[in-house]
Amino acid sequence: MSNAKPLEGMLVLEFCQFLAGPSAGLRLADLGARVIKIERPNHGEAGRQIAIKNLRVDGSSLVFHTLNRNKESYAANLKDADDLERVKALIARADVMTHNFRPGVMEKIGLDYDTVKAINPKLVYATVTGYGTVGPWSAKPGQDLLVQCMSGLANLSGDKEDGPTPFGLAVADIVTGSHMVHGILAALLRCAKTQKGAMVEVSLLESMLDFQFEVITTYLNDGNKLPERAAQGSGHAYLSAPYGVYATKDSHISLAMGSFDTLVELLNADELKGYSEAETFTKRDEIMAILRDILSTKTTQEWLDIFEPAGIWSSAVFDYEQLLNHEAYKVLQMDQKLSLDTGEQIHTTRCPIRLNDEKIFAPKPAPRVGQDTDAITKEFNL
Repeated sequence: MSNAKPLEGMLVLEFCQFLAGPSAGLRLADLGARVIKIERPNHGEAGRQIAIKNLRVDGSSLVFHTLNRNKESYAANLKDADDLERVKALIARADVMTHNFRPGVMEKIGLDYDTVKAINPKLVYATVTGYGTVGPWSAKPGQDLLVQCMSGLANLSGDKEDGPTPFGLAVADIVTGSHMVHGILAALLRCAKTQKGAMVEVSLLESMLDFQFEVITTYLNDGNKLPERAAQGSGHAYLSAPYGVYATKDSHISLAMGSFDTLVELLNADELKGYSEAETFTKRDEIMAILRDILSTKTTQEWLDIFEPAGIWSSAVFDYEQLLNHEAYKVLQMDQKLSLDTGEQIHTTRCPIRLNDEKIFAPKPAPRVGQDTDAITKEFNL
C-alpha cells in the first residue's frame, strides 16, 4: 500500500498455536503490526504439523503457511531461565501479547497477566481458551469440531433426518480469532487514551454462542422449542419456505428472501396457490417438496432469468472451480502468491479489508522456526 497501514509501529508477540490465535495475529499483521511468533526451538509451534490433505511446504504444513504470513519467528525455550529473561525483555517493549495455552500453563511458566503487567503496564494481553478458565469444561481440549458439537451449532445444518452436521471448516477457530482482534483493537484504543493496558479474553465456546445469537435468542423467547430443520434443502431452521437449496434440471439453485405470492405467480403453480404467507413456515416441508418438483423442470439459468428481474433473491450454487474462474471473483483480486526462499510459491487469499480503496496484499511468507532469532536478539539487545 502507498499509505501507511493503521497498525504500523505496533509490536505483537504471539505465543499461539493451531488456528484461532494465529488467525488473529494474521489479521493484525495484515493491518501493519509487526508480529513475532515466540516458538519452541527446532519444532516450532504445534500448528506446523497440522496438515490438511497432508499438504506441506518447506517443512511446515500448508495450513501453517496460510495463517502465518507476514510474521517473524523467535525461537525460545520458555523453561530455560535465560531464554525466559530474553522473552521478558521483549515483552517490556511490546504493545500486544497473545497466547492460547490451557488455563494454568502461563502461571507455571511465569508469564501470566499479573506478572507481565508488572513488566509492562501498557501491554494488551490477549488469551484464547476453549471454554473459559473456570467450570467443568475448562480443562477439555479447545478443538474446533468439539466446540461446534458442544455449542449446538452442529444441529443447525443439514436436513431434518440427518445427524448433527458440522461446518466443513474451522469456523469456531476463525470466528474466535476475529473476536480476539476486536478485543485487542478496542484495548489498544483505550490504552492510547489512558496509557493503561488490559487483559482480553475470548473462548471458542463463547464465540460460537455469539455466532448463534439469532437462533439462541429465538429458542430463549419461543418457549424453549428446539430448532427443527426442513426435510430437505434446509437453509435455516427458523426460516419459512422457500428458503433453501433446490436441484434444477442441470445443477442447483438457492432461494432466499422474496415475496411468496410473487414466487407462486412467477411459477404459475396451481398446487401452491392454496397456501397463505402465514403457512410458509408451518407447512414448510409440503411447500418445499412442491417447489422441488417444479424447479427440477428448468435449468438454473432459466430460473434465474425469471426470478432475478422480479426481485426474487436467488443464486446458482458454485463450486470452487466455477467461482474462481468467474469474472465476479476475478474482479475482487482476492488471491495472491507468496514466494518462499526455496523457490516454491504459495497461492492463497489476501486480507479481505480495504483501506482508502486499496487492497492489502502480503509480501512475506511464513517464517521458518527461529528464522529471525539472531536479528531480533541484536535489534532489541537481548
